Amino acid sequence: MTVLVAYASKHGATLEIADRIAATLTAAGQPAEARPTENATDLAGYDAFVIGAAAYYGHWLKPATEFIRAHKALLVDRPVWLFSSGPLGTETTDAQGHDVQEAALPKEFGELRDEIAVRGDRVFFGAVDPDGLTLPERTVRRMPAGRALLPEGDFRDWEDIDAWAETIARELTGPGLGTPELGRHLPT
Repeated sequence: MTVLVAYASKHGATLEIADRIAATLTAAGQPAEARPTENATDLAGYDAFVIGAAAYYGHWLKPATEFIRAHKALLVDRPVWLFSSGPLGTETTDAQGHDVQEAALPKEFGELRDEIAVRGDRVFFGAVDPDGLTLPERTVRRMPAGRALLPEGDFRDWEDIDAWAETIARELTGPGLGTPELGRHLPT
C-alpha cells in the first residue's frame, strides 16, 4: 500500500512534519512520500492519504482544502487522515483551561469529515523562525502582545508525530481498513 502525505505549508514547519510522517510510515513498512498539495495531481498510484496543512486564525491553508475538494471522488473511497500544525508555545492549556490543541482544530475539519471518510485527525504544535516571517507577521511580533502570539521556537513534538504515524501504519495493515474510526486521534 502506497501512502501520499500531501501538505500545504507556509513557512516550512508543516513540510517538515509531512516529511517526518512519510519517513515514519516508510520505516514501519508502508511506503510513503510527501508532496505539496499543488504538486500532487496524479493520485492513481496511492492507496491511502495523510493530508496536512498549517492553520492560521482557526483555518487550514486553502490549498489543502482545495486539494481535498478537487479529489473528493477518489478520497471518499480511500483511507484518509488529516493533520494540522499551528499552536505555538509549550503550554497545553490556555488561561481559561481549554486544551490548546483542541481549540486549534481547524474549522474545515468538521466539513471535511462529512465529505470524505476521515479515519482520524490530529493537531500538532508548530514552529516559528522570525527570519522566515512575512512583513505583516514581523510587524505583529513588534507589537506588545505580538511575541506572545508568535513566539520564536520549535514546539513540535517529534515523538508524538512519530507515534501518530506509526498508528496509521498499523491501521493500514490491520483488519477493518474500510471502516472509518469513530473519534479523533487527539493526545490523551
